[in-house]
Amino acid sequence: MKILIACGGTGGHINPALAIAGIISAHEPDAEFLFAGTPDGMEATLVPAAGYKMETVQVAGFQRSFTPSNIARNFKAVRYLMTSGSRAKQIVRKFQPDLAIGTGGYAAGPVIRAAQQLGIPTVIHEQNAYPGVTNKLLAKKAAAVMMNFEAAKQYFPPETRTVVTGLPVRGALKKRTREQARRQLNFSGKMTVLSFGGSQGAKCLNDLMPDLIEWHLQSGMEINHIHAYGKHGRETVPQALAARGIADDPRIRVTEYIHDMDICLAAADLVISRAGASTLSELEAVGRASVLIPYPAAAENHQYHNAMVLGKAGAAIVIEQKDLKPDDLKKIITDLYEHPEKRTAMGQRAGELFRQDTDVLIWEVIRSVLSGS
Repeated sequence: MKILIACGGTGGHINPALAIAGIISAHEPDAEFLFAGTPDGMEATLVPAAGYKMETVQVAGFQRSFTPSNIARNFKAVRYLMTSGSRAKQIVRKFQPDLAIGTGGYAAGPVIRAAQQLGIPTVIHEQNAYPGVTNKLLAKKAAAVMMNFEAAKQYFPPETRTVVTGLPVRGALKKRTREQARRQLNFSGKMTVLSFGGSQGAKCLNDLMPDLIEWHLQSGMEINHIHAYGKHGRETVPQALAARGIADDPRIRVTEYIHDMDICLAAADLVISRAGASTLSELEAVGRASVLIPYPAAAENHQYHNAMVLGKAGAAIVIEQKDLKPDDLKKIITDLYEHPEKRTAMGQRAGELFRQDTDVLIWEVIRSVLSGS
């Protein structure tokens, strides 16, 4: 059995793709996988690191604002568009997959479209409640569309086979206890905070975290802090920490990207992050308390609506970016530090939201498409 998986751009597209490969392997150990992605995206690092082969196709998104830099990027996107289709067909013809699966990202469009044009059965996984334009177009010829939210169904053609499966998470996330993970990170203390804004980074978090880290180091509280600043924080966060004299403290770990998220999430008592669908599913899978700051520019404000599912369940504290203030965040952390039973209860409520049958449902969809039923 040969499976082609197209994904890329962000961890929110790549991690579910890797999880789906794991689900298939659990049922078909001899399955052969090929991933397709862009040469400059995160997938170029994460997919080979997970042990999978990857072919690349050059493709980029169009920018809506017409600044000089965005105009240049749009010209590049047009150039890529002219060649991505033929390159995608080349990848499909060479690999001859039995099934092609798309989980989103720039590369998924031309690769899944090429598979459909060449008669290969295709399946899509849509993570968000409001699907992107590409997935809505690809759904017309897909054998099935798997989705995370029931609300996404209304945006697909009525004849589309849609199945609410939930969002798969990497199996490694559930393999460690908090104590085991802390030992691996050489952490001690009473509380561990994990903050990140996705692979690109969130400016609002990057602006706050150096002050927040300095505050809890000076407060006397026994807090460890892991922060990932992403691509857009390269030029600001390390410098801000250095200006505050924060370096080589065993309680602090600050990196551009977290490659061992399974360990960091297991070690965390509190997660401060955006509210992408993949992040929320992972919080539910490991049962962790969180402070969620939804990305305000997300399509249809879907991150806010996603976050409020946890917020209404008492699993998370949701703060809109316009209302985010350093003092409020400090009060929340202090309260959860002094009352560990509160963060434990939030984590338990998050765990209760996790859909336990996701892997079973995803395999059933894939099995049925492969068998033609």
